[in-house]
Amino acid sequence: MSKKINEFHQKSVDKPDEFWAEQAKLIHWESDFDQVLDYSRPPFAKWFLNGKTNLCFNAIDRHLEGRSKQSAIVYISTETNTERAISYQELYKEVNIFAALLKKKNVGRGDRVLIYMPMIPEAVYAMLACARIGAIHSVVFGGFAAASLAQRVDDCAPKVMITADAGMRGGRIIPYKGLVDDALELAQKPPAHVILVKRGLVEKLDWNEERDVDYREAVKSFDGEEVSVEWLESNEPSYILYTSGTTGKPKGVQRDTGGHAVALAASMSHIYDARAGETIFTTSDIGWVVGHSYIVYAPLIMGMTTILYEGLPTTPDPGIWWSIVEKYNVNVLFSSPTAIRVLKKQDPKFIDSYSLDSLRHLFLAGEPLDESTHRWISNAIKKPVHDHFWQTETGWPVLTPMPGVEKTAVKYGSPSFPAYGYNLKVLRESDASEADPNEKGLVSIVPPLPPGCMSTVWGDDERFVKTYFSTFDSKLVYSTFDWGIRDQDGYHFILGRTDDVINVAGHRIGTREIEEAIQNNGNIAEVAVVGVEDALKGQMPIAFVVRKNFADEDDSEKSELHKKEIMKQVDQSLGAIARPKAVYFVSMLPKTRSGKLLRRSIQAIAEDRDPGDLTTLEDLAAIEEIIKVFKA
Repeated sequence: MSKKINEFHQKSVDKPDEFWAEQAKLIHWESDFDQVLDYSRPPFAKWFLNGKTNLCFNAIDRHLEGRSKQSAIVYISTETNTERAISYQELYKEVNIFAALLKKKNVGRGDRVLIYMPMIPEAVYAMLACARIGAIHSVVFGGFAAASLAQRVDDCAPKVMITADAGMRGGRIIPYKGLVDDALELAQKPPAHVILVKRGLVEKLDWNEERDVDYREAVKSFDGEEVSVEWLESNEPSYILYTSGTTGKPKGVQRDTGGHAVALAASMSHIYDARAGETIFTTSDIGWVVGHSYIVYAPLIMGMTTILYEGLPTTPDPGIWWSIVEKYNVNVLFSSPTAIRVLKKQDPKFIDSYSLDSLRHLFLAGEPLDESTHRWISNAIKKPVHDHFWQTETGWPVLTPMPGVEKTAVKYGSPSFPAYGYNLKVLRESDASEADPNEKGLVSIVPPLPPGCMSTVWGDDERFVKTYFSTFDSKLVYSTFDWGIRDQDGYHFILGRTDDVINVAGHRIGTREIEEAIQNNGNIAEVAVVGVEDALKGQMPIAFVVRKNFADEDDSEKSELHKKEIMKQVDQSLGAIARPKAVYFVSMLPKTRSGKLLRRSIQAIAEDRDPGDLTTLEDLAAIEEIIKVFKA
């Protein structure tokens, strides 16, 4: 870690009041706060006490004087062949109209609104309209099964739900309305109204006259209306976002208002090295935390243009994202390792055909980034590529380079350093003592958590403490539930979830470590490793591998040779104890539509168990291929 980065980080930890008071100047406060931090009830932290602000005002209103004609959003759908720019003035108008509609439906300060939407501008209008009137939005990723959606409805008890007739993915229409109807039949606390955006993708819709509202018809009566901003105390909730993959009762991450705004504004400057008037393209979905933070709120708070993209990275061809970078002079691109591994399998011409002169940085997050993919994309685009690590719970990066503070050397496969504000430690599982350099430990954060992190679990303070702060009896720390190491230069490496650990004859091995070893083979595009029950050793790893060259699929002799190479690679990297029990070659890995690998479903199939809820699966054929492998 460089001296400048170290000093910047150290000040944020040693003098948090002074540090964050300075960052707070990046946003508008209608009333000044009288205390930066209240940490009188650990581990609960309150930031910018008694200060009043509003996320919508910071994202739109304050930019109108100088940026009214600048594009706030560029909406691109390769699914419907739609492309249009929405200026800050137009965004102001649309958000006010939506806010007026919500107020007409008796939605006000502190009321919940559940948003179940595809990647269309109306989804952003809805989020910002909620923020404007002080309502708490809960965006649920489109595609959750009716029962899962009903659970989220019951947990947050929304007054209004906002949805669309359908979304689209890979040319397939994904109906939303019928699923919403089914969910509300199951829900114990259904909303009074469902506002529906008709995209014309579904010919016939079942309509409940008492409950359903046609958005486009309803807003006609509010054209040109302006809704006053609701000024919220900094610690009032801004939104609830349910963590993906929860079982049982959903876990709603609750975010505050003022700390959230300050953290995002600071991150655009210090981490993403972005400036007002520039363009950012974040390839996530608004249903996930990346979409909340870096498609919607942070870019608009910064006064940037944000790309809202509906489509795949390979349609109409694998050059689509790079063509957007060229056409719209994108300065910052934010994507995921999974997406880059998909593009890694494509012809390099799809990158080389476009000018990336405007691009300063590519950031990747969402899962550990393997060294070979990191190296490949860096060489392919010839631009700085930054891995960074964070969670739904934190809302912004925990481990990251900070090119806005100082440009530092990249170590492939490493998300670099603790971000300012995070007192991060790698702790031994045995006694919570700090691990030595290059010694594996639990990535932990000494509270208080900085601004922008979750304030609690919605409606359940006890669960917040029990889930995140009870890993060690001897020390109050926030657990990320990730294994990691810190090397001698202060760079960190994430090795995988603490619950993705295989116990092989008493030896604990992270699946991510094995995946890293296999990924170093030049013939490999993607890999997933899971632990399966073994009568002799308790558990054994098995690997599912996607090769770069699909022509090898039909060559059994070459396949056997590849398997031996992989086994040898793992032996050399980690030792024979980590060698996979079996290697299976598949054409694709089962993932959600957000790109998350369904490791637990793979593991369940390998152990002849029910793979569980597959409603968010990108392509059912991937699971069918895994099943076929085990029946062969």
